[in-house]
Amino acid sequence: MFRYLITKGGNISSYLISLLLTLPIILLSLSVHEASHAWMANKLGDPTARNLGRLTLNPFKHLDLVGFICMLLFGFGWANPVPVNSRYFKKPRRDMALTAAAGPLSNIVLGFIFVSLYEISYLLTVRLFPSVAASAPMVIYVWLTFLQMGAELNVYLAVFNLIPVPPLDGSRLFYIFLPVKWYFGIMKYEKYISIALFALLWLGVLSVPLTWISNHVLDGMYGLWSLIPIFR
Repeated sequence: MFRYLITKGGNISSYLISLLLTLPIILLSLSVHEASHAWMANKLGDPTARNLGRLTLNPFKHLDLVGFICMLLFGFGWANPVPVNSRYFKKPRRDMALTAAAGPLSNIVLGFIFVSLYEISYLLTVRLFPSVAASAPMVIYVWLTFLQMGAELNVYLAVFNLIPVPPLDGSRLFYIFLPVKWYFGIMKYEKYISIALFALLWLGVLSVPLTWISNHVLDGMYGLWSLIPIFR
């Protein structure tokens, strides 16, 4: 599941431009996230997702039509969850947590890749060889904006999914710290918790804390590159 504000502007042209830049990022990020769940589950002994063709980066294997439409219309949506059968796991509680963690972790890694591409591209096209940027300023601007959006979306997706409430990945991570009886007691209300979560998203209640955390993670990623003298 993810939420991302597709546009930061208020007019239709900025929305369409942002949409064109964001769609490929969303498809990539969603595919990596869900495929990582499938890969980890398969590594830990559960072939369910692999047998259903979910161990792939093909976005059409992971899309949920309703969730995708909601994302386009409202700015938040969901993917088709990767099925996991914990009976295949040697240590179900631990392995469920590892499988859940694989999704957000993959987005953190992908976010850092976008940050790295941005820093390298900015260095080469703006700082070291400004004539390149001068010859095609709009192309360079769109490319750098695309990379920034890729970093922001992936970090936001990771942070959002780590909220410890069902049906998010964070609830599966939280599972390892709770008595089994308590966990399944909470999961009985998953449907109602999901509705409440979407209501909070719709009202924008979660935007401030999630954005604050995401920005600090992004600052840390950019800060790592600033440790290299040429990138300062």
